[in-house]
Amino acid sequence: MSLDELFCDVDDCCRACLPAWHRQLLTSGQRRRQRSCRVVLSEILTILIAFHQAGYRTFKWCYLSHLCQHARGECPNLC
Repeated sequence: MSLDELFCDVDDCCRACLPAWHRQLLTSGQRRRQRSCRVVLSEILTILIAFHQAGYRTFKWCYLSHLCQHARGECPNLC
């Protein structure tokens, strides 16, 4: 499975599940900011799934040697 196909599946799941999850969250009564991130949740989950599928020993090595070099086109907002 390519990274694009994996992202599409994860993004579809996030779009279906996140609204229901946000409705279930309990609040403490304090107002909190809803800051937007550079990397969306579906990209983060795709990176984590790709790490587990790739067979690298550590996430840092996977991120530096594989994602930063080969997946820059698919994930342009990586740190």
